[in-house]
Amino acid sequence: MGNYIKAQQDILDKLKIEALNPMQEEALLSITSTANTVLLSPTGTGKTVAFLLPTIADLNKNCKNIQLLILVPSRELAIQIEQVIRTMGSGFKANAVYGGRPFSKDKLDLAHTPAILVGTPGRVADHLRRETFSVEDIETLVLDEFDKSLEVGFEKEMKEIISSLPAIKKRILTSATQDMEIPRFVGLKNELVIDYLDTKISNLEIKKVKSPDKNKLQTLVDLLHDIGNKPGIIFCNFKNTIQYVSDFLNENNIAHGCFQGGMEQIDRERALLKFRNGTHQIIIATDLAARGLDIPELNYIIHYQLPLKAEEFTHRNGRTARMNAEGTAYVLHWEKETLPDFIETDDIVVPKGKVTELATKWCTLFISGGRKDKISKGDIAGLLFKQCDLDKSEIGVIELKQDCAFVAVPKSKASFIVDTINNVRLKKKKVRVTMV
Repeated sequence: MGNYIKAQQDILDKLKIEALNPMQEEALLSITSTANTVLLSPTGTGKTVAFLLPTIADLNKNCKNIQLLILVPSRELAIQIEQVIRTMGSGFKANAVYGGRPFSKDKLDLAHTPAILVGTPGRVADHLRRETFSVEDIETLVLDEFDKSLEVGFEKEMKEIISSLPAIKKRILTSATQDMEIPRFVGLKNELVIDYLDTKISNLEIKKVKSPDKNKLQTLVDLLHDIGNKPGIIFCNFKNTIQYVSDFLNENNIAHGCFQGGMEQIDRERALLKFRNGTHQIIIATDLAARGLDIPELNYIIHYQLPLKAEEFTHRNGRTARMNAEGTAYVLHWEKETLPDFIETDDIVVPKGKVTELATKWCTLFISGGRKDKISKGDIAGLLFKQCDLDKSEIGVIELKQDCAFVAVPKSKASFIVDTINNVRLKKKKVRVTMV
């Protein structure tokens, strides 16, 4: 028991979590002691860690097959969970599979079988039909954001997957909402429901910002200058609106990224990557970004367009004030616009004419080598230290992928760095280096 507690604390230290919250403590106890758990908790309360800690602790180091299958509704969530598992440093291999990337890459990753497979139902079902991996040792199934998977049309694939898993002993379902019935094909029996949905986000402040103009664009820019250079998300209801808002921010020299379902997967991934490493501090997004994306330390979110349902309002607000952090949700409200009953807040006045520098100092570089080339973050940092004479403060976040890497560097030195290290050898591989 002592070794188990020490291992758990080691993982929490790597995740920079001081202690589990009450929901996570209760989930840990339930998942460890019962066969079926339904975990209901608001976005941003740490459900991923809540189900990963006990399920990974239960894995068998001597098993050569997949033991834990995690189904998720979106590619971004699959990637995020895979990254969390890697950060935990448990010693168990994990891979994410999802639509939008070549099947050949999946096969390459799965050639050395992982203990944990994270994936979208469509891609996992495709693998099962092709018999890419064995299912005989998959004893634990997690349906993360299960209601969202059903909502976006994965019911057929989920039913197919679950019916093909003969050895399931433990089922864990998570959700940030309670308005979805659990289908019979999931196979839940005598489940223990852990319900923290009434938990209020105590560190969240909601403020209304009045706009004299129907399009709210100038009010948005005034608000962004008032907030300053801090990370946040601007929520819109439609992807066409995102383009409209993006064009106006570009006209005002405000750096930002965009995130919506109509974008190519690589563009969505890079928008999030550049957000995480500080290349831009703002993302304009649809409700696709309201759930499942673990973007830490958001100072604020802005409802540029009012959400249509109370549930959407809650999920959007859950992107900020996560865990113990503080955050603000701003509601942009045209004075002739009807405010939904579920939005209750006081007015604020946005100062006019305040100008804050909203550009960031970072730029993102792409490097055409990754883990499969035995390249590490230390190798990349070392190359920048030696070849470009950068100091530690000039090397930002490094994200290492299977076949490539991304690194944040000072915008003022980006061209020099590319000219200096493009086509040099890194761990015996000649790598291309370009600005993203």
